[in-house]
Amino acid sequence: MNEKLKDKRVLITAGAQGIGEAISRAFLSAGAKVAIHYFSSSENAEKIAGEASAIDQVCVTVGGDLTNENKASEIVEEAVAKLGGLDILINNAGSLVDRKELEEIDEAFWRKVIDINMSSMLYVSKAAKSHLVKNEASSIVNLASLAGRKGGHGGSLVYATSKGAILTFTRALAAELGPEGTRVNAVAPGLILGTSFHNTHTTDESANETIDTIPIGRAGNPNDVARAVAYLASEYDGFITGATIDINGGVYMA
Repeated sequence: MNEKLKDKRVLITAGAQGIGEAISRAFLSAGAKVAIHYFSSSENAEKIAGEASAIDQVCVTVGGDLTNENKASEIVEEAVAKLGGLDILINNAGSLVDRKELEEIDEAFWRKVIDINMSSMLYVSKAAKSHLVKNEASSIVNLASLAGRKGGHGGSLVYATSKGAILTFTRALAAELGPEGTRVNAVAPGLILGTSFHNTHTTDESANETIDTIPIGRAGNPNDVARAVAYLASEYDGFITGATIDINGGVYMA
């Protein structure tokens, strides 16, 4: 995998914290040239880039709101200009935002969650396509969620809906871009502790209840996800496309 990723040019959205940071560091460890996108984590993005530059690795940062299509396109173009092209896109940006039951969901909340999780992915993928297909082979990996498989815990109706849409988006885009040499896959993480997502939206009691049901007997961590993402991306010239890898310790088997 390390040999396949060496010098590959990678854009990772929301790549400065949690799972995104682990993914960024995994690609840097494999010798890739990385553009870390951030929205509110500029300090950590610059820290990662500085650490990489100190050991002569190529790591640049790009910031902005991906829910704005024009801005998303500008971010992709900036990353491409800094990296000299694009071989791999990791669509990691997303958020639960808040837990709300059906009767609490208004139009503004619906649009906000859908835009963060799904519209941003559409905009970035659309802007990146022309750069990816210039290569003989390229790769996109989308971050879905176990919630998209089974509906999520209480109050995650809109989030789960958006993550379920990502599973279908991945299959449809794989069919569309396959003839142009771009593979598209996804990962669907379950309970991944040590992230701002679960620190904010998951209680210790809920986490422990979930862990009790996981056959492997533990929660996941960001590196568990990063390894799978790096594997899918490293197979940019492989035969896997339109697939989703479930990373949940066996708590749900599709």
